[in-house]
Amino acid sequence: MLSNARGAADFLKAISHEGRLMILCHLSTGEKTVTELEELLSARQAAVSQQLARLRTEGLVEPRRDGKAIYYSLTDRRAVVMLEMVYDLFCRQP
Repeated sequence: MLSNARGAADFLKAISHEGRLMILCHLSTGEKTVTELEELLSARQAAVSQQLARLRTEGLVEPRRDGKAIYYSLTDRRAVVMLEMVYDLFCRQP
């Protein structure tokens, strides 16, 4: 049970940052390039890359290179389930 609690805590820490949460929300609709994420988030490349690195470390996203572009996609089904729940709790209009 302790290892499950640690895993859950690590997962929740990874998604608890506003920037990382927004990246995950955008990736839930399909893979995006770093440039697309920069534009969607109105954020600098360095900030987006830093958050993507954390999400990669946690195993939540995966990069794919196509020429000069790097595409990111979600790799962890738990993130999709959690994003759906967060959307229902905080974004869905009553």
